[in-house]
Amino acid sequence: MIIETLSWGTLEVNDEQIYYFSKGIPGFDDETDFALISMEDTSFWYLQSVKERELSFLLGDPFLFYPSYEFELPDIEAEELRIQSNVLIRCIITLKDQIEQSTINLLAPIVLNPDAKTGKQIVLHSAPYHTKHYLLQEKLIVDGKDGG
Repeated sequence: MIIETLSWGTLEVNDEQIYYFSKGIPGFDDETDFALISMEDTSFWYLQSVKERELSFLLGDPFLFYPSYEFELPDIEAEELRIQSNVLIRCIITLKDQIEQSTINLLAPIVLNPDAKTGKQIVLHSAPYHTKHYLLQEKLIVDGKDGG
């Protein structure tokens, strides 16, 4: 499939990269089909709408930035996504001009089923997370710096 993107122009993506979000992503309810695009040699991905070239999200693996990150996926969400065993968790990253100010949204992870090619952004109502955790927070703490 050929898709148009704002960042890379025309891209060819295969069916294995397309995920269906039955309810869209909050704020973009009408956008249901997204391509998961790996950024080679990095720990980042783009979730690109297949219809709207201007709509994409930078994603990161939250466990790389916050190794202690954990949550319990509600059964109803697992059933909706038809998750049997395989699951990918990614979180939306907001880049800032100063990289140390960049944030990751740990409160609302993107949950992907790579087998059924379904996805959903899930808000963790009872979790101790926020929408803006510093991307480099744990590294800064390890280095003995404040990070805040």
